[in-house]
Amino acid sequence: MFSRLKRSTRRLLVLLAMLPTAVLLLGTLYMLGMTHLEGTPRTFLQGLQWASETLTTTGYGGDSHWNHPVMAVFVIMGQFLGQFLVFLIFPIFMLPYFEEQFEVRLASVLPPMEGVVLFYRHGPAIETLLDEFVRAGSPFVIFEEDMALARKLRDRGYNVVHGQLAEAQVALARVAQARAVVSNAGDHANATCTLVVRELGFTGPLFALADEPLYRSPMLQIGATDVFTPAHVLGAALASRASVRISPPAEGMHLLGNAVGMAEFRVRASSPLAGQQLGQLRLRERHGVTVIGQWLAGVFTTSKGPATRVEPGAILVAVGSHANLETVERLAMPIRRTGPIVLAGFGAVGHKVVELLKDAGEACVVIDWADSPGVDVVGNVLEVSTLDRARVREASAVILALSDDGESVFATAAVRDYAPEVPLIVRVLRSPNITRLYRAGADFAISVGQVAGQILAHHLLAEQAVGVENGIKFSRVHAGSMAGASPWHNEALDRTGAKVVAVERGSAVIMEFEDGFVVQPDDLVFICGSIKSLERYQREFDASNAQAPRGR
Repeated sequence: MFSRLKRSTRRLLVLLAMLPTAVLLLGTLYMLGMTHLEGTPRTFLQGLQWASETLTTTGYGGDSHWNHPVMAVFVIMGQFLGQFLVFLIFPIFMLPYFEEQFEVRLASVLPPMEGVVLFYRHGPAIETLLDEFVRAGSPFVIFEEDMALARKLRDRGYNVVHGQLAEAQVALARVAQARAVVSNAGDHANATCTLVVRELGFTGPLFALADEPLYRSPMLQIGATDVFTPAHVLGAALASRASVRISPPAEGMHLLGNAVGMAEFRVRASSPLAGQQLGQLRLRERHGVTVIGQWLAGVFTTSKGPATRVEPGAILVAVGSHANLETVERLAMPIRRTGPIVLAGFGAVGHKVVELLKDAGEACVVIDWADSPGVDVVGNVLEVSTLDRARVREASAVILALSDDGESVFATAAVRDYAPEVPLIVRVLRSPNITRLYRAGADFAISVGQVAGQILAHHLLAEQAVGVENGIKFSRVHAGSMAGASPWHNEALDRTGAKVVAVERGSAVIMEFEDGFVVQPDDLVFICGSIKSLERYQREFDASNAQAPRGR
């Protein structure tokens, strides 16, 4: 019974028992000392009065002088004990008790759960997803076993229940009404949670986030609807960002054959492109190159009209003939897509990244602190000597899969300073740190919360809530209502974000348009942009897809 009381209540009860005991003990010793040492007997009541006066530091009445040394030492020790208790009682015993009595108490049982999603334990993997739940207005409850964390979550405005799975019969009694359950603890705790909620009558979907893939089959056997391994999905996302073999830079580029290329250029602050509007640069008219958009802080934004500003530090995506793209190299630093991919950090995520890259035929150089099988360079990624040995400047991309976000920030800054032109992809543990990594120089920063959020949002919110991929795509469409309009100077086209990169007229493919050029009704139009911008284009111009050309 005593162990079930709150900690502050137990402390107060101990104090209430300790004080009378101390008064009785000191009072008895004082009575005996005065009788046998001082020769001036005191009654037991007088001894208790002296003890209470000493412990409370209120002072003495008639007893204020003692002649025997032992009595003097005893009195002095009693006085120090009284001072000690005064400074001990209030901060350790009284204040925590009153704070606990007056603070808002955490719920200990689930509220009505009809249409509500239950999350068992909070952690980085569900941070982004919870933000999406808040944005969508979808109700959820977090069942958290850690008291301090539960209070922090409550202060953030989340609906939190504090309890233990051992008390599930009471705390989780309403779980059968829940719309879904997400178990986000360790693998063994996830298994216990799955068994408990099924025993309590929950029959809906239950999703578990596992650390190890080998637990997937047992978890499914004991009742999980599906089991995901966010760390491995994160590894796949990092690998696809770095390798064009895993994730090609543009889908459908083969439609234009070898005549057209696509290139990426890093816009340094000193570049003549930096800070300029596309209308001022006139890259299409002067160089025959069409700017599709730019990557900035991990987000791809299609260029929408001549007012689009080229941001310093962005990666510009341009389409045109190979010769024309080469002329743009004088204005911005081209990003090379040849050379090995350098990975720093060979933990669980790093192992998965290397496995995927090697399966795709990519050459990898692995950096890690410890010498182990699979590590090519042993050293600190912050040191120039380590970067030299890994030949980072010759890499087609660098992936930082470190296990600490603070270390990742320093490593990002070091690699960006050492190799400013190399694409830099960073693994993030906590989603709030993504902004810091972009400020440090990362091109792409992906967190476990993003990939787990994307997976679970598909099941729980019926949407891809957190996109970690922004694909660029080419399409070949009929002219539609574009007929009679210019493929370049067109406000409606600018609004869609898509770009016309070529027009097929008969057997000829026209890539550079003179003033006065308009699309004919029988023309086929090659457009490029993000998937969403292409969808907007087809709605705007009532353009249907054309059959892919043969032999190109």
